[in-house]
Amino acid sequence: MHLGTMEIVLIVILALVLFGAGKLSGVGKALGKSIKDFKSEVRDDGEKKPEAAEEEKKE
Repeated sequence: MHLGTMEIVLIVILALVLFGAGKLSGVGKALGKSIKDFKSEVRDDGEKKPEAAEEEKKE
């Protein structure tokens, strides 16, 4: 499925009409924060020491 420029513009206009500019900016901000938190958790999980991982398994 390929979305052209006109389809993307139509989707954006429809979203603005349905939700309004204020709510869309809030949704974008929340989405950005969620992605940032997810990336930091994945990065932190990969950096765990093997000893710490074994201690968590025991508990």
